[in-house]
Amino acid sequence: MRLSTLGRMGSAKEDEINGNAIVVDGLCKSFRIPREKKLTVYENLIGLLRGGACSYEVLLALQDVSFSVKHGETFGVIGPNGCGKSTLLKVLAGVLYPDRGKVKINGKIAPFLELGVGFQPELSAKDNVYLYGAIMGLTHKDVEKRYDEIMAFSELKRFENMKLRNFSSGMYVRLAFATAIQTNPDIILVDEVLSVGDESFQKKCGEKIEEIRKAGKTILLVSHSLGTVRSLCDRCLLMKSGKKVALGETEDVLAEYKRMRKESG
Repeated sequence: MRLSTLGRMGSAKEDEINGNAIVVDGLCKSFRIPREKKLTVYENLIGLLRGGACSYEVLLALQDVSFSVKHGETFGVIGPNGCGKSTLLKVLAGVLYPDRGKVKINGKIAPFLELGVGFQPELSAKDNVYLYGAIMGLTHKDVEKRYDEIMAFSELKRFENMKLRNFSSGMYVRLAFATAIQTNPDIILVDEVLSVGDESFQKKCGEKIEEIRKAGKTILLVSHSLGTVRSLCDRCLLMKSGKKVALGETEDVLAEYKRMRKESG
């Protein structure tokens, strides 16, 4: 998956020479938030007549965010709730498009954002593995070759013919992660995936992420777990209210985050 860019930013070849897997420059994204809920066409028309422009407030989710991530680097994004972390990942994944700014992705990317999006509850687990694999960019033959490994990782082989609607949320996530991890990407975007499922599965996910990291893949990790960020990430980006607050070595950025939280009470 590659994202289109807004404006000129230099060629992908230049970015490769510079050793960058991800390059973000001046990224901006905003959302319009309705001040009051309108359920009908009539309510919306009345709102327009009363001044439609005043019925929304603008949320600046990303404000002039710039950074780069080198090939093989594990890069953390941290900050309080609502700071723009998940919006940033969705822009990088191509789920959202920026209002302004430039993004370059050099390599095959796999987003681990909302695991299981695209699953069909009326289909069996086996059918959903093939379906989700296709969504993640795998061919039917690819999934066929890796099917046993997927089911072994998820520990759901005995449930392969069960409809997904009968799965628990933990089983659901296990199946999604086990399928998505088989895409063999160059770059992975991870949004709190290590905090889902039971303790045993979280450990297994962590070990898999560590295996990917040691294989020299690029990882961009969003997490509220500072311990996880400290153990995995080479560098970090700290965000607040959609803005870049600090960028640098992990320990330095974590110290800044702790100072920021202490000051805010």
